[in-house]
Amino acid sequence: MGRHTRRVFNVAYRFVGRADEAEDLTQEIFVKVYQSLERYRPEHGRFETWLATVARNHAIDHYRRRREERLRRIDEAAGMESMASGEEGPLASLERKERVEAVHRGLRALPPDLRQPILLCDLQGLAYEEAAQILNIPLGTVKSRINRGRLELAKRLLGRHRELEGGAGAP
Repeated sequence: MGRHTRRVFNVAYRFVGRADEAEDLTQEIFVKVYQSLERYRPEHGRFETWLATVARNHAIDHYRRRREERLRRIDEAAGMESMASGEEGPLASLERKERVEAVHRGLRALPPDLRQPILLCDLQGLAYEEAAQILNIPLGTVKSRINRGRLELAKRLLGRHRELEGGAGAP
């Protein structure tokens, strides 16, 4: 374990950006490694490679859980704020909720290779370079996938909007 701590810590730190959180995540990763050690097969590759994959996957899962919690808290706070201020009426609130749900549906409908860079860069605010490291793909690939993903998402949202407005031929 001691031999690999630095490597695992570096993976964790890239995902959370804070040393104290990275230390906690590193411990979680080593627990996960211990629990899944029987799945490691030397004939499939080096232990270090397997360890890095387990660490990366656990860090991604951790990142997604934190993102979902953060988004849920933001949604709850926005809902409470609008109720307290009385600015947003029930119809406007419903429309906003429908727009958010439509975007989420559109994102879920995208292929994973287009969805992941969009989630990391557009929704999580990561730099393209960070997304390239996390996804283990070249920077140019991240940029092109984000562009293609945004175009596909826009098509899906526009098509859905036209359906709701009364058919595909509606302006």
